[in-house]
Amino acid sequence: MNKKVLIIGGVAGGASCAARLRRLDEKVEIIMFEKGEYISFANCGLPYHIGGTIEEREKLLVQTPEAMKARFNIDVRVKNEVIKIDTKNKSVKVKNEKGEYDESYDYLVLSPGAKPFVPKEASIESDKIFTLRTVPDTDRIVEFIKDKKPKNAVVIGGGYIGVEMAENLTEKGINVTLVEAAPHIMAPFDSDMITLGEKELEENGVKVILNNAVSEFYDEKDKLKLKFKNGEEVETDFVVLAIGVKPDTEFLKNTGIELAERGHIKVDSNLNTSVDGIYAAGDAVEVTDYVNGTKAYIPLAGPANKMGRIIADNISGIKSEYKGTLGTSIIKIFSLTGATTGNNERTLKRNNIPYKVIYAHPASHASYYPGGNPLTIKLIFNMEGDILGSQIFGYDGVDKRIDDIAAVIRLKGKVEDLIELELAYAPPYSSAKDPVNMAGYIAENVIFNKNEVILPEDIDKRDKEKTFILDVRTDLEFETGYIDGAYNIDVNEIRDRLDEIPKDKEIYVYCKVGLRGYIATRILLQNGFKVKNLTGGYETYTASKFVPKGFDNDSSFNKEVKEEVAITDYQVNRELDACGLCCPGPLMQVGNCMADMKDGEILKVKASDPGFFEDIKAWCKNTSNELLDITKNGGNIVAMIKKGTKVENQVLAKPLDNKTMVVFSGDLDKAIASFIIANGAASMGKKVTMFFTFWGLNILRKNEKVNVKKDFMGKMFGFMMPRGSKKLQLSNMNMGGMGAKMIRKLMKDKNVTSLEDLIKSAMDSNVEVVACQMSMDLMGITQDELIDGVKIGGVGYYLGEAEESNVNLFI
Repeated sequence: MNKKVLIIGGVAGGASCAARLRRLDEKVEIIMFEKGEYISFANCGLPYHIGGTIEEREKLLVQTPEAMKARFNIDVRVKNEVIKIDTKNKSVKVKNEKGEYDESYDYLVLSPGAKPFVPKEASIESDKIFTLRTVPDTDRIVEFIKDKKPKNAVVIGGGYIGVEMAENLTEKGINVTLVEAAPHIMAPFDSDMITLGEKELEENGVKVILNNAVSEFYDEKDKLKLKFKNGEEVETDFVVLAIGVKPDTEFLKNTGIELAERGHIKVDSNLNTSVDGIYAAGDAVEVTDYVNGTKAYIPLAGPANKMGRIIADNISGIKSEYKGTLGTSIIKIFSLTGATTGNNERTLKRNNIPYKVIYAHPASHASYYPGGNPLTIKLIFNMEGDILGSQIFGYDGVDKRIDDIAAVIRLKGKVEDLIELELAYAPPYSSAKDPVNMAGYIAENVIFNKNEVILPEDIDKRDKEKTFILDVRTDLEFETGYIDGAYNIDVNEIRDRLDEIPKDKEIYVYCKVGLRGYIATRILLQNGFKVKNLTGGYETYTASKFVPKGFDNDSSFNKEVKEEVAITDYQVNRELDACGLCCPGPLMQVGNCMADMKDGEILKVKASDPGFFEDIKAWCKNTSNELLDITKNGGNIVAMIKKGTKVENQVLAKPLDNKTMVVFSGDLDKAIASFIIANGAASMGKKVTMFFTFWGLNILRKNEKVNVKKDFMGKMFGFMMPRGSKKLQLSNMNMGGMGAKMIRKLMKDKNVTSLEDLIKSAMDSNVEVVACQMSMDLMGITQDELIDGVKIGGVGYYLGEAEESNVNLFI
């Protein structure tokens, strides 16, 4: 007797199961029920049809009932909803426009999928609130945009569909606000990586609201008004709900089919449910996490297709198992691509699984071949070499790298296997050491204790008394930005300047992306220092700090500016192609070019290093050159720079409101005055920089004696000068030291804060205390003799701070 198989639901799981069943058994009777009118459609392509990238609606329809009948002899019944299952008698009750009827089965396959989650706040009756899950949902949004020509939209939910909708609506010329209740969008990515995606959204005009939610919806004639939990209100033309999905399994209650807490269908490795003869596949199924073995909910099209095939095999007598979901996925965010596989840090922490993390920023292909762009790779692994997960962002080559890593994880490979992968290489496509190989090399160094790494969060949590941050980039790079409290020594100069690095502290080393930091780490380790390298370097650290402007971001204004800039016609005198160069290469090339140009001439520079976008702004700001324009197209950045000019009425990013002072004197009363002023300004929210030179350096010396090597003159100065704030004398009426004691007692009696407490308070308030390097050299004072937290700098640094100040004192 021939078998009869009923399949509830089409799309990925149901349709693939039906087609595979027919290929295996020509005699089996197959009936497929779909409560909608489409049995198989490209739901991942729906946002791109709305945006216009996929112009023809018919291309979304993968299969039709007629085609399935003609090719596979499958009885497809659309607009037929299964409303009840009788597992005892092996039958289902079906409802259609003509009424209800029963259908028996030998085997039953459940592929009901999931449906959009709609919060109760958005359950108001409104033709301006949409969800996106099916082709009819898409039709309604397309029709609304065509008829109403909306200017503004709010997308609620920062998952895959939400981000794709934000992009595609923006491409339609609509101002989009993307709202996410969590601290970051895209939950599969860690917060230190997804900031790259959030930055890309904002740079393309999307207003990103994080850590907030809509509390109330008001439908007002032509507009929707949204009230947020933080009290903000927004008016918009329409809303797309993309908060997430929940399994469409309510009809399975009271059937004996076991469901998980959130309504997902429980299955075994053969995809059997708790009832014999009933299988389940797709988004409604509880799966096993391939990496950690726990139960998970990962709605992806690829796994759903595989499940359908496995069920067909098992029904046909071919023993087949589903071994778990890895969660490999990818997303396009305008020109940027993000991809992930395996577990992220949150998942590993939740399951108490130990792990290590490294970052890499290799080029997508050979740097000397045009068009290469840096990748940002995060690799998560354990000290046994098991790969637990990875996340990658970039403008080119992301897809094949995440697939390489996913394949190694699936095949139970290890870090060493990433190194040994023999991957296709030619300059347009890769490098002799592929980015995947490079990630493996960096991770292996950690496993073999050649390179102990720290993460960006470790920098922020460090004990400032016990650590010393060493920036090993060039002076030029350091001037464009640095980690607070860092001391700069170019990696090429470290061997000759070891005496400037304290051996009694743990050294945190960083460079631009981690490579020079690793080289510096190896040098210092072999010279007796305790060293850790910031994996991913300054690039990863700064990227992780990005925060969207949120409600303050006027996306419509940004769009108008971008359009105006795009049509501006500059008379370019010289062009520079710095693509493929990593920092500081592009800046150095710009500097060399500008040196040969005349005042007023314009340089057009093109670079692919992502950091160049911010670096060139800082470089122009700190030189006598004007940044006329900067644009970003995919992974390439184009800047227009005018040589040697500054527009007097140029609008600055912020008003000149900083305070600077040069502290030349080492007198107690003048020291007290300078720190009182500094604390007062800091309390008003001003940025304060105090530059200590010559005798003023004595204020910053430690009170206790520090054993350091000095030459004869250094020893003489050290003997003659007061050691620290407690030994300072008054400028007048010192009286052999009695005057200083009297003023200190008077301050105590009058409840005036002591100089030492004023110094501590200033540093706690982020007042920058800078010691002049030249004065230290002349007077034989070393950094070890200075109190902790003092930055070493030169006159160039001080003048740069003074340029942004409206008060500059000399004490």
